[in-house]
Amino acid sequence: MKGKVLVADGERPREGGPDRKEVEVAVGVLIRPDGAFLLTSRPPGKVYEGYWEFPGGKVEPGETVEQALRRELQEEIGLTIGPVHPWHVERVDYPHALVRLNFCKVYEWTGELHMHEGQQFAWQQLPVAVQPVLPGTVPVLRWFAEERGFTRPTH
Repeated sequence: MKGKVLVADGERPREGGPDRKEVEVAVGVLIRPDGAFLLTSRPPGKVYEGYWEFPGGKVEPGETVEQALRRELQEEIGLTIGPVHPWHVERVDYPHALVRLNFCKVYEWTGELHMHEGQQFAWQQLPVAVQPVLPGTVPVLRWFAEERGFTRPTH
């Protein structure tokens, strides 16, 4: 594997072995004018069920990250999003998958939140009140803290 990778639950075996394919994922960081951001829980029956994360999903063949994000947020939470602002990319090695998370900030959307997969949602500020948080979500909270002056950047 090339580059820096966040390893989640490192003590657990990796499905697919060391040569498994990286899964491209589009992730929406929806931010309200008051600075609160949307977290959703992993739906029942999915890996890491009940863990909190930013909404999004797999980029299908032939899709851009932006197209995937628009489709996933419509399917998952019922929102039609406005402009997409690419922000950070984080690679995470989970026991069930090696993922490349493309985090995009979104400040505008239309529609009402509707959780189509039985998940929950919560508008959060730092520090987040919901637990547990998915490992791939943790770096985003650190980036928010740096942006908002809670911590000094370590790089």
